[in-house]
Amino acid sequence: MKIRFDNFESAANLSFPIDNETKGALDVLKWAYEHYGDDLIYACSFGIEGIVLIDLISKVYPEAKIVFLDTNVHFDETYELIDKVKERYPQLRIELKQPAISLEEQALTFGEKLWETDPNKCCEIRKVLPLTEVLSGYTAWLSGLRREQSATRANTEFINKDNKFKSVKICPLIHWTWKDIWRYAHKNGLPYNVLHDQGYPSIGCKTCTQPAYNLDDLRSGRWAGTGKIECGLHQ
Repeated sequence: MKIRFDNFESAANLSFPIDNETKGALDVLKWAYEHYGDDLIYACSFGIEGIVLIDLISKVYPEAKIVFLDTNVHFDETYELIDKVKERYPQLRIELKQPAISLEEQALTFGEKLWETDPNKCCEIRKVLPLTEVLSGYTAWLSGLRREQSATRANTEFINKDNKFKSVKICPLIHWTWKDIWRYAHKNGLPYNVLHDQGYPSIGCKTCTQPAYNLDDLRSGRWAGTGKIECGLHQ
């Protein structure tokens, strides 16, 4: 029986070994794709964690479905990386999901530079609502969250009941450190966003992302100075 949002309690006794090379990630992915198959989608931001998870997914389910929430204000470097990933993993089914309204329509309705005047509303329109639409067609989704990333992610489990999207959220990389991620990427010669080499450990929209100013907080360059710490997908 598939674990669904409405019978999530059946996941309570699931456990995965974390002492192997991938700290449980491959075991979780094997279980997830055996359990859900094409009823599982990976929402990928194409940061370095995303690239590592894509490589692991390709070893388990080469024709996996991946969605990128294309806000239309991402860095050019991010779009260039997506093209490289498509070339390296031609079997993967990668979709660039567009918001319901264009930037021009958004400006007419909510004013120019909504990401400055009301960043939460901007994220809702360009990320949360598109993912809600995507996930309405799936039972479960994958995320590259790691416990080390921030205090808000410190209690993430391999399998999570996602109350926001009424879905099951699976996070294979929760036990990976920043060093683990880069060690794997370099060992396997993975492509990655060149902005990572320019002080951007966490990369979102170009309108709201700066180089990290606190090396103890890899997400400190996201919505810097606004008090905002998440886009709303993981809250």
